[in-house]
Amino acid sequence: MPTIEEVTSYLTDFSYCEDNQLTIDMIETISPATLIEKKTIDGIKIPLFINEYWTSRQRQTASIHEISYRACFKPQLPRFFIELLTDPGDTVYDPFAGRGTTIIEAALLERKVIANDVNPLSRILCQPRLNPPSILEVRNRLSEVPFDNKASSDLDLSMFYHPDTEKELLSLQAYLDRKKTHYIEDDLDRWIRMVATNRLSGHSKGFFSVYTMPPNQAVSAKRQKIINLKRNQKPDYRNVKDLILRKSDQLMRKMTAQQIRSLNKVSDIAMFLEVDASETQMITDQSVNLTVTSPPFLNVVQYAADNWLRCWFNQIETDVVGKKITMATTLQDWSAAMSRVFKELYRITKPGGWIAFEVGEVRGGKINLEEAVVPLGLECGFQCLGVVINRQSFTKTSNIWGVKNNQAGTNSNRIVLFSRPRPDHAV
Repeated sequence: MPTIEEVTSYLTDFSYCEDNQLTIDMIETISPATLIEKKTIDGIKIPLFINEYWTSRQRQTASIHEISYRACFKPQLPRFFIELLTDPGDTVYDPFAGRGTTIIEAALLERKVIANDVNPLSRILCQPRLNPPSILEVRNRLSEVPFDNKASSDLDLSMFYHPDTEKELLSLQAYLDRKKTHYIEDDLDRWIRMVATNRLSGHSKGFFSVYTMPPNQAVSAKRQKIINLKRNQKPDYRNVKDLILRKSDQLMRKMTAQQIRSLNKVSDIAMFLEVDASETQMITDQSVNLTVTSPPFLNVVQYAADNWLRCWFNQIETDVVGKKITMATTLQDWSAAMSRVFKELYRITKPGGWIAFEVGEVRGGKINLEEAVVPLGLECGFQCLGVVINRQSFTKTSNIWGVKNNQAGTNSNRIVLFSRPRPDHAV
């Protein structure tokens, strides 16, 4: 693992040249210089490293990532820190795993992985992608699913699905639940469950539902009725098996044989937890090389409410999940919850290990969470290298659409970077 001095030097002198098909006239800035500012937080001057450390096109991401989830970051973010701060075989952890971006990216880079999220949907969406099947395997398994033309539900879903589509969904739900209840659910079943969960609602013909809100959230039944009325639409028939096959093909279309081998290799030793991030006793002391995560931000995202349809399909009690997820309404409450998490992170982080804690820009930039996060880490014994701010430059293509300034549409990330001191560098 690199030292703080080595990482500081790298961030300060950082430059890159994108290795992709962009033509030179589409790029406004190549190899931008790092801007270093100082910000006083809790009486301590903390460096701000501002640069375009990664872009949306840099090292085109693996297609296996293409699963929608509310409030997730791009794979380029964890990849940057994983490559910088770890070696193959090291352990990478995400205490708020979400759709599993950190975990999948770490596995692709052949790092051991630990994922945790109190929302069971996280594991449903993440774990199967460490064991991607062939399209033929998916097709054959789907052919075994019996569709019941008399299937019905106590829940009215008619505003989302055509009657025949709903029957197919209910039949698939019953099939998967039966396999899980009898402990015979295998990797292929879990893959189909993951894909079906991802296709429940969206705004294109690739989803089971009629046009609705973006696929990273589900509107209420009442709201969907209003959408249908305004758009003068009613649910049309969508073939469940065909759409699962189509999405499976999309997830696998750019995957190389080496990438699949890397995922499979890590899968056998991956750890998935569904506990409070401050109570991960099953993780061994000083065993994690790097944590890359993005925690729930105050109450800006209603994770449980947004995923009610996914919870329904997977027989998850939405109210129970909602109570477990950190949804603090004040900065004080949020800081108290994160303080407990940081104490646990200190316990499991190796001396010389790292934490990349993405804090975003909350409530229109009015709240800079690094001002709360930096003291939390310092109090637990971490050293703070600084705040890494990835500020993506706009291309001429972006400017055509009127996106010309950071306020209007920058792709910006703010990551507080901590290290646990080595014994010979203890503070």
